[in-house]
Amino acid sequence: MAEKYPHKPAAEILADLVKATPGEEGKWFTAARDLGRYDLAIELARTSPCDPRTLARAARDYAAKEPAFAVEAGHAALEWLVKGYGYEITAADVRMAYSAAMKAAEALGRVRETKERLRQLIAAAPRADLLAQVLRDELGLGR
Repeated sequence: MAEKYPHKPAAEILADLVKATPGEEGKWFTAARDLGRYDLAIELARTSPCDPRTLARAARDYAAKEPAFAVEAGHAALEWLVKGYGYEITAADVRMAYSAAMKAAEALGRVRETKERLRQLIAAAPRADLLAQVLRDELGLGR
């Protein structure tokens, strides 16, 4: 799109795209992230469904260089997973999002806070849900 509109800043193009797709804001997460607009990327990921694997990979890839962003991306991935989004999701996907979020939380000194947010996230999840159970195991909450 930037090539099509060279006179417009990339951030303005992104804003126009987000406005043009109400209810689908999550699909612009990667574009915002690539522009270095980490707060906007997280806001978009929370506004509408975003691919949990994309969020988990972002958490993993940014855990060291942008840990605050990585914690939020990992949390968003887990939130969408618990809500049932994602295609052919496995326990490994849940663990990747969890471990990336926790690595970033450790870098920020926010492990306890991050674990508490995850406990709250799964508190309402069905006990029989495999993905929530993986999180319960990771958090040491048992079955």
